[in-house]
Amino acid sequence: PLIVPHSDGAGVITAVGAGVPASRVGERVWIWNGQWQRPLGTASQFIVLAAEQAVTLPAGTTDAEAACLGIPALTAQQAINLAGDLSGRTVLVIGAGAAVGHYVTQMAKLAGARVIGTVGSQARADHARAAGADELVNYKTESVVERIHALTQGQGVDAIIDMDFSTTSGWLSQGVLRRHGVLVCYGSNVSTEVPVTFRPLLWGSFDLRFFLVYDLTAQDRARTLSQINDLLRSGRLKHAVAQHYPLKDIVKAHEAVEAGQAIGNIVIDLP
Repeated sequence: PLIVPHSDGAGVITAVGAGVPASRVGERVWIWNGQWQRPLGTASQFIVLAAEQAVTLPAGTTDAEAACLGIPALTAQQAINLAGDLSGRTVLVIGAGAAVGHYVTQMAKLAGARVIGTVGSQARADHARAAGADELVNYKTESVVERIHALTQGQGVDAIIDMDFSTTSGWLSQGVLRRHGVLVCYGSNVSTEVPVTFRPLLWGSFDLRFFLVYDLTAQDRARTLSQINDLLRSGRLKHAVAQHYPLKDIVKAHEAVEAGQAIGNIVIDLP
């Protein structure tokens, strides 16, 4: 079957269906879940979507920047919401130099948190620091557990925003998360087989929260979309466009993503 990849994007509404105000034609929008449970995504000149999936794009954000939002920004904002009040708290952001982590870092700082991020290279450390991270730990060259102990005087962090539960689950018995702390998880990218020792979770009184960004409740979705647009209007959200490729070179764009060398998002420019 024909498959058009990708879920995120931005553009202009050219036509509307029944029940959608004609005034939306010509409106600049950004898109979420463009390819969720359907084969036709955003890597094309046109896409047909439910009206709610085309979100009004505030002035001041370019199409390339808006194309970075979608899954990364929604994931980040929902994770921040689930983490609760972060003012004056210390948050550990796993993958602070990646697409979601870049937004999480900014949003946590805007919420008043101290941010410690994990990264896998100096380039990603620089990227995360530019987003506002206070402290960074290179998980490839340092012991994350030991560094967190040192950075929190042995108390552990108040919250973890997690993209790899297969790794972080092993830290929960080692004092990385303080008692009564919260871990918000949106993925387990190294392995989906996660061995968990129950006793440390119980005795730590940890609050573990998992979510799938594609399947938020209508209430949560509306809240996150509103919050993201508020940030866009305020100009406080930074976007990371690493490279541009024309649509005809989409294979090269995918190869660049798979190589893992680009720091930031790779954007496909449509004719």
